[in-house]
Amino acid sequence: MALKMVKGSIDRMFDKNLQDLVRGIRNHKEDEAKYISQCIDEIKQELKQDNIAVKANAVCKLTYLQMLGYDISWAAFNIIEVMSASKFTFKRIGYLAASQCFHEGTDVIMLTTNQIRKDLSSPNQYDTGVALTGLSCFVTPDLARDLANDIMTLMSHTKPYIRKKAVLIMYKVFLKYPESLRPAFPRLKEKLEDPDPGVQSAAVNVICELARRNPKNYLSLAPLFFKLMTSSTNNWVLIKIIKLFGALTPLEPRLGKKLIEPLTNLIHSTSAMSLLYECVNTVIAVLISLSSGMPNHSASIQLCVQKLRILIEDSDQNLKYLGLLAMSKILKTHPKSVQSHKDLILQCLDDKDESIRLRALDLLYGMVSKKNLMEIVKKLMIHVDKAEGTTYRDELLTKIIDICSQSNYQYITNFEWYISILVELTRLEGTRHGHLIAAQMLDVAIRVKAIRKFAVSQMAMLLDNAHLIASNTQRNGICEVLYAAAWICGEFSEHLEEANQTLEAMLRPKVTTLPGHIQAVYVQNMVKLYASILQQKEQAGEKEAAQEITQLMIERLPQFVQSADLEVQERASCILQLIKYIQKLQIKEVPVAEEVIALFAGELNPVAPKAQKKVPVPEGLDLDAWINEPPSDSESEDEKPKTIFHEEEQRHSRHRQPEIDEEELARRREARKQEQANNPFYIKSSPSPQKRYQDTPGVEHIPVVQIDLSVPLKVPGMPMSDQYVKLEEERRHKQKLEKDKKKKKQKKEKRGKHHRHNSLHTESEEDIAPAHHVDIITEEMPENALPSDEDDKDPNDPYKALDIDLDNLVSGKPPRPLADSEKLPVQRHRNVETLKSPDSEVPLVEKKSKKPKKKEKKHKDKERDKGKKKEKEKKVVEEEEEEEKKGEDLDFWLSTAPPAAPTLQPQSEPGVGTAVVAESQEVKKEREEQDEEEEDEGKKSSKHKKKKHKKEKEEKSKDKKKSKKKSHHSEEEPPESVQNGTLEDEPLPPMSSYRLLAENPYIKMTYDIQGNLQHDSQVTVSVIFENKSTSFLKSMELNVLDSLNTKMLRPEGSSVHDGIPVPFQLPPGISNEAQFVFTLQSIVMAQKLKGTLSFIVKNDEGSTHEKLDFKLHFSCASYLITTPCYSDAFAKLLESGDLHMSSIKVDGISISFQHLLAKICFHHHFSVVERVDSCASMYSRSIQGHHVCLLVKKGENSVSIDGKCNDSTLLSNLLDEMKETLSKC
Repeated sequence: MALKMVKGSIDRMFDKNLQDLVRGIRNHKEDEAKYISQCIDEIKQELKQDNIAVKANAVCKLTYLQMLGYDISWAAFNIIEVMSASKFTFKRIGYLAASQCFHEGTDVIMLTTNQIRKDLSSPNQYDTGVALTGLSCFVTPDLARDLANDIMTLMSHTKPYIRKKAVLIMYKVFLKYPESLRPAFPRLKEKLEDPDPGVQSAAVNVICELARRNPKNYLSLAPLFFKLMTSSTNNWVLIKIIKLFGALTPLEPRLGKKLIEPLTNLIHSTSAMSLLYECVNTVIAVLISLSSGMPNHSASIQLCVQKLRILIEDSDQNLKYLGLLAMSKILKTHPKSVQSHKDLILQCLDDKDESIRLRALDLLYGMVSKKNLMEIVKKLMIHVDKAEGTTYRDELLTKIIDICSQSNYQYITNFEWYISILVELTRLEGTRHGHLIAAQMLDVAIRVKAIRKFAVSQMAMLLDNAHLIASNTQRNGICEVLYAAAWICGEFSEHLEEANQTLEAMLRPKVTTLPGHIQAVYVQNMVKLYASILQQKEQAGEKEAAQEITQLMIERLPQFVQSADLEVQERASCILQLIKYIQKLQIKEVPVAEEVIALFAGELNPVAPKAQKKVPVPEGLDLDAWINEPPSDSESEDEKPKTIFHEEEQRHSRHRQPEIDEEELARRREARKQEQANNPFYIKSSPSPQKRYQDTPGVEHIPVVQIDLSVPLKVPGMPMSDQYVKLEEERRHKQKLEKDKKKKKQKKEKRGKHHRHNSLHTESEEDIAPAHHVDIITEEMPENALPSDEDDKDPNDPYKALDIDLDNLVSGKPPRPLADSEKLPVQRHRNVETLKSPDSEVPLVEKKSKKPKKKEKKHKDKERDKGKKKEKEKKVVEEEEEEEKKGEDLDFWLSTAPPAAPTLQPQSEPGVGTAVVAESQEVKKEREEQDEEEEDEGKKSSKHKKKKHKKEKEEKSKDKKKSKKKSHHSEEEPPESVQNGTLEDEPLPPMSSYRLLAENPYIKMTYDIQGNLQHDSQVTVSVIFENKSTSFLKSMELNVLDSLNTKMLRPEGSSVHDGIPVPFQLPPGISNEAQFVFTLQSIVMAQKLKGTLSFIVKNDEGSTHEKLDFKLHFSCASYLITTPCYSDAFAKLLESGDLHMSSIKVDGISISFQHLLAKICFHHHFSVVERVDSCASMYSRSIQGHHVCLLVKKGENSVSIDGKCNDSTLLSNLLDEMKETLSKC
């Protein structure tokens, strides 16, 4: 034995550790993949050794490789082995690896249940801590359900280190198993007043996170949190609590009155910017909820705005951003308080940080009024010209349009000014938002009748200058405005002064370079314009002029008929034929203008965006029903929708990056130099004498003097928005003078009455009248439109399940008893009778002795006395605390005038931690008595405790041996049991699911077969190809001969004799894995398929073709999938009577029961449902839905397995395979 230990330690000296692995990877940069592949092979060999230190070292290296992106899921079982190590340093490595690679889909994760439970109950706090930390990373709904009770017990642990971790992990448990929230909440509430600040902070974090999602359930905790807020000095705890109050205030407005004073005190006193920001945020939320009943809230708002100004003026960009963000929240309810800081917001538009500029833009959107709209837009237009980079410039453009169009153009007093702004925006180059400008032009022209004449004149001018705009043919570019210009000029052609000139502009050859959808609008609106001109000429009696216009159309339209766009082609060809017909009528001197103009008669009104959704469905119409017979699956597979050219063009154009011209590069270079100059941390080089000479003031530094010319320097015809600003100021000044005259007249009539009122009067929003009467057409809605429905909450929200009514658990009132469905599951074994075969029903134990019964009776008497004393003490305490309960009642607390924090004692909830499923009353009593006894004896020494615990264990084991099996009313406790786990502490042996398929001197193949519940007729065969030679293996092709039942899934178009190429090549010493899918009809019998692997061996001498034959064995176990099953579902399945039964017995079994179960679980894909001593019930399910139930019982040297299954043939074959596996043990 000693020699073996020495040999093991010598072997370990030569093993690679993590440092060696990292060093090796760095030294093999050229062939890193090959080196790592060799290391993985070495690790696989190390994992097969019995020495736990070697395994831990191997798992440690695997953890590092997983960080590099390598899959280590194949080592999940070995990770569990290292997790079960007794030494903490090894255990920690196992939990680290598990936390990195385990997830809900990991097959063996259910094997960790018992190991984690054992670590949670460990006397070593660090074992418990590492188990809690690891579990938080890979907790699943099953683990959460099975371990919730154990974690809840740890919340009352003596060590604050454990209590804190247990409290925090409960949040993860609640998310995975929401049913545990109600029974666990009273204990979580107690932790809010834990003496340790860390535990208290953890409890605040968990409850605040829960309450943030469903605040109404936690409203009754407000007094307790108020007490914490006014007493805690921990800034992070205060931030969490203040955030929570921000969520609670909208639900209970009275709470806001109580919060204002302490929050204002915190704003005045705190130096922590993060806490200040949260206080301001919550004050804003409070003041929003207190829309009435808070007379002096303006002082609080002013305080918040002043503090936010300090944040915005700070040099720290993060604080500046947060200040702007909070300011936008105040803006929604108190815009006047923010509007006084307009200068500061406009300064932020010059900031280097784009995110701050964008946030300032958002603020400007809310600060707009009729008075300052023109001023703000003017400043934004200046920024548009100076803006660097298309992204920010596009954002500015969008914001200008949003500001002007908000609330149905509420703040625009002069629409001519707005049209001129939109036309100015068309001068921007490289913008992606041309469609936005076009949409606004269309919307304003359609909805504001008074502006149509001006709009048409401006659009005609745009069409004349289309050659300047059309140069930018970028998709969604500024040329999109020509779409709007053409449509407006066509639709409202009666307002055109020079209609002939506009028509000629639309018929220019350059138009054919525009995108197809714009050309289509051009063609359509040419006809409208032509019809209008034709009518004018006929009414004036100018027949020759009318014929000239018709001839012009016939000459120019063919260029559109030849367009590559189908829509343009169709419209142009139809219109060309129509005009040719008109020409024939004109030759005959038949008047046609009235008939042509009738084609476009009628007013077009805008339609509401949601109009289609609100159309009521007629009675008897089923929109989901098929009109014709639904197409078959084969048809739908064959007929794939073909992409349309336009969509493909769009897709390609997205990937194309716009080329950066020299000017843009120079601008960026200059901006970078400016940023470096302003950066105090950038080390600048001292300029050379030659550089100094170059930097002396030159021509560019000569100051520019503004010349006041009587003639404005502008392009004729193009509108200037600035002139409208001046006109608007003059118009408002005149309006003010007129009003003042009227008021003076009123003053003479009623002297002294309104003296004070007139002196304080300022021009309000309503006083500003629009430049001309504006009639905005409202959007049309269909008849009998349905009311708009609110969007439903996300059905996939994981927090939706946590919306649990905690009613009395939160408040101080007596708790409502938990229903059976709400109690946390405790690991118990159900009656084993149902699983036993009839011949094995033998009484397990002999007659019970009387001694333990007497002891038990005395013990119970003592406990009753203790219970009576405790009840008396409880009554006294309840009477004393009756007054304190008043403070805990939320309504009472909110109704009190002083804001001082009330004392709030959390009430203990009896029996919450010991909720038991399907447990008799006697067992409950014994458990409660046992808990009380443990509390009383907690004061005694730990030595005495250990002895007593040992003694109790021995007594229990004696009782078990002597006790007889009794009926349901028996007072005896059932034996200890485990669900979905095992009790032994022994490490499990290494196992691999991969079996040898075939090998020769060149290659070795191992395989594993896995099923999938989603595909009931498919299995996946994973084959690992390992190159054993020094040659290069390539062109590998695997072929399997199909049988009537099982066929290999080949690519489309392949015949049954074709092989499937392996998607990789193998260098010497390298292994890789490929997967092949097989379809099958029946799974009740095992079968073997013959196959061949053909490949080319390439070495220095040349290349040779090689073949390797093999037989692929599909066992019945390969069709099973490990599926967890609850004990109650398992019992119902056995009682259903639909299952066939069979059994086997295997002699000569020497391995432990734990290893036996592990082998069955691993090789045959079963899961343990329950286990009692050397008896276990197991379950699995086939890919075709067969249920397989087993009862495994171990004798001294034998194992008997009773099985039940839907199919008797499948069961007998499975039991035969199991017998073969166990006979090798």
